[in-house]
Amino acid sequence: MKQRLVALDVLRGLTVGGMILVNTPGTWNYVYAPLRHAVWNGLTPADLVFPFFLFMMGMSMYLSLRRTGFRLDRPLLGRIVRRTAAIYLIGTAIYALATFLGALRGAAADPAAASPWSEAFAALARVRLTGVLQRLAFAYGIGAVLATTLRYRTLVWIIGLLLALYGAILLAGDGFVYGPENILSRVDVACFGAERIYWDNGVDPEGLLGLIPSVAHLLLGFCAGRLCLEGGAMEERLNRLFVFGALLLFGGLLLHYGLPLNKKVWSPSFVLATSGFASLLLALLVWAIDVRGRFRRTAAFEVFGVNPLFCYVFSEVAAILLVSLPVGGPSAARRLYGALAALMGDGYAASLLYGLLFTAFCWGVGYALYRRRICIRI
Repeated sequence: MKQRLVALDVLRGLTVGGMILVNTPGTWNYVYAPLRHAVWNGLTPADLVFPFFLFMMGMSMYLSLRRTGFRLDRPLLGRIVRRTAAIYLIGTAIYALATFLGALRGAAADPAAASPWSEAFAALARVRLTGVLQRLAFAYGIGAVLATTLRYRTLVWIIGLLLALYGAILLAGDGFVYGPENILSRVDVACFGAERIYWDNGVDPEGLLGLIPSVAHLLLGFCAGRLCLEGGAMEERLNRLFVFGALLLFGGLLLHYGLPLNKKVWSPSFVLATSGFASLLLALLVWAIDVRGRFRRTAAFEVFGVNPLFCYVFSEVAAILLVSLPVGGPSAARRLYGALAALMGDGYAASLLYGLLFTAFCWGVGYALYRRRICIRI
């Protein structure tokens, strides 16, 4: 298929917008249930945004690698390595900024602190080394190399082997125990130290071993890209994508009985079910937008979709600055949420409105780029 599928940008835009909204409530004390992640086993709408992003990254990877004929040569390998390094370093820099400003605010509020600036710089030794962008970086790097060195049928087997291997690790290593005895926690602490991981009851949701199913997740998106863009008429391709999504969703729900759906673990059932949801939603959007032409005004959704990584990075930096500044007194975020809560008289509604306003602000920045046809590739 030669023409660009608008539905791809729309789904990417919906995903990025969802990630920003879920990540930036006015306060974590008042968040509506659908916008909260599952505490442990289970699945909420908020749990879909990150796996959708990873899935769509796999589809985007198919589009970009298709231009190279899926052949790995030295220039392509160099581009893959540079992009992997860039995404990882940006993710680490974001955590460094949050750690530095958080320590500076804490030290400034502590009368016993000798030098707030010294304590802030010392805190950089504890910067988290894992995270959303770090996982995206390595999943992309490994997935791109596999996709350009192996045949498509071999990739399908690799996906199955990765999920089977990870499932065995979880079952053998107390992988569904919500505590520090979980093998995921033990590996992260051994590799990075307890100070450098996100401590969610001992389990880092973006820990090291979780990269195994994340590569499979990205490759499922790559396979969906092939089904959607290659071979036969559009109706035939959509039928294949619908069947693909239905099988993945059914397989994930069935596997849930032995390996529960769990975002923090990134369980195999979670990979299959969320990839199935993403495939079905994509097929529906392609049918409605690109085939039937039912929705022609899609620019509002495309704004995030054409610059997904940039918009996400911008939202993270902006959120950190709002939460951390000014250093003395209540932060800008707290003051804004306080004003909204006083105006509305409902903590939940004020928290949601704060998130919507922040998402709209990020959308405005993205729209300025979209209107000028500026596409920032990371």
